[in-house]
Amino acid sequence: MGWVSAGDYEVALDDGKVVCRNAAGRRLKSVPSKIADDPAVVGLRQLVEWLERHEQQCLEAVELWMVRSLPVPLAVVERVWADAAWQAALRDLVVSGDDGEVAGFLRDAGPGEGLGLVDLDGDTVRVRPALVRVPHPVLLEDLEELREFAVELGVAQRARQLFREVWTRPGGGEEQPAAVDDYAGGAFRQLRFLHGRAAQLGYRVRGGHAVCPVLEGGRLVEARVWVGDHDGYGDTETGPLTWHGADGVALTAGQVGPVAWSEGMRMAAALYAGRDTEEEERAA
Repeated sequence: MGWVSAGDYEVALDDGKVVCRNAAGRRLKSVPSKIADDPAVVGLRQLVEWLERHEQQCLEAVELWMVRSLPVPLAVVERVWADAAWQAALRDLVVSGDDGEVAGFLRDAGPGEGLGLVDLDGDTVRVRPALVRVPHPVLLEDLEELREFAVELGVAQRARQLFREVWTRPGGGEEQPAAVDDYAGGAFRQLRFLHGRAAQLGYRVRGGHAVCPVLEGGRLVEARVWVGDHDGYGDTETGPLTWHGADGVALTAGQVGPVAWSEGMRMAAALYAGRDTEEEERAA
């Protein structure tokens, strides 16, 4: 932490926050208002904002690798590991190598060094797969065992992988339209509240639907939940969950892959969880 002058004070960054001390070296509880516009203070606050955006972008990129099952060249992971934001997003993820089998929990990487992992026997190993994969949890056959092992290791994943909510597509009805109404009927007093919740959760709203695109097996599938498209101050409720291909045509259950199914259900459940429960109680 390096201190820089700001008027009669000195300021610095400490754990992502701008801190200040006076001429006697005593650290203050907050930055005095009279130096709020000092170039040093403004610059540090802008840096904090940039770092926060960068951390979020790294986390979103890693989650995209997982949700879209995108293999990443080893050299990319080796190169970005030195960046604290990338390292925080990647550390402790379960990764698989060239054969698609789980290799272990990612703990280290570096140019020319490969990946440092804790394997499923609890041993520290180094591997050099050509491509690194971050499997979606619904694709992990031994998910519960991996969760238990993660707890034993004290794993804390920034990118929710092992402890991400997952749903498995039920068997049967392969040729039936893929539609689920488990989370339909969630009432919201105003449409803008439901649209706002969708945005807060990271989902786009298009044509009255909250949408979740998933690239699975090289094919784009979009999960959709109706959220309304009328005046923002009117009431609305969540509709059924459906899945559609890149051409917009509704898919049958047999055409929806496990990741697209799980992520669609996750979106629907999260939207429904924000419903107006008081309105439900009054209606009952």
